[in-house]
Amino acid sequence: MTRKKLLGTEVKRLLTAVAENGNQHLTEVETDLMQTTFLLGEAIEKLSASFMAIHETVRAQQEMVDALLAGGERPEHSEERLKSLQADISTHVNAAVTGLQFQDMTTQLIGRTVRRVTGLREVLDLLEGGSAGVLEDTPAEAIAEILHNLNELVDSQAQKLESLLWKPVQQTHMESGDIELF
Repeated sequence: MTRKKLLGTEVKRLLTAVAENGNQHLTEVETDLMQTTFLLGEAIEKLSASFMAIHETVRAQQEMVDALLAGGERPEHSEERLKSLQADISTHVNAAVTGLQFQDMTTQLIGRTVRRVTGLREVLDLLEGGSAGVLEDTPAEAIAEILHNLNELVDSQAQKLESLLWKPVQQTHMESGDIELF
């Protein structure tokens, strides 16, 4: 193989690997950030609804207690109604806690995103460090060897990073309280 072809093949292979690796990780980062945004929005909506429901139920309960304390006539079925309101408060608090649990999921997504960005930076650092051996008067065969080694390092780093990060984050509807962390 001629020197020019040898260099061209290795440069093309290296640039293709870096571009594919970078695009893959940036796509995953974008996906994780969009999922995090969705989870945070859904959690905030759930928390807002839960806290408003708690407020409304406590207000209704307080009205009943105030009426009882005022010494007026005891409202019919007041004991059952107070127990029902107490159960409603418990349900709303549990729903709020479920919303808070999604903070853990979003923290894990953000952590995974940071690891992807760090991994991509490490690949670029490998390229920077490996390219330091290429000087103007470096023979083509030596450049081809450097490029070949860089290709191997990039492939190895990409596989290592992907095996560490391939953990899907899944969730079911927040209303059910079911959460499956990766």
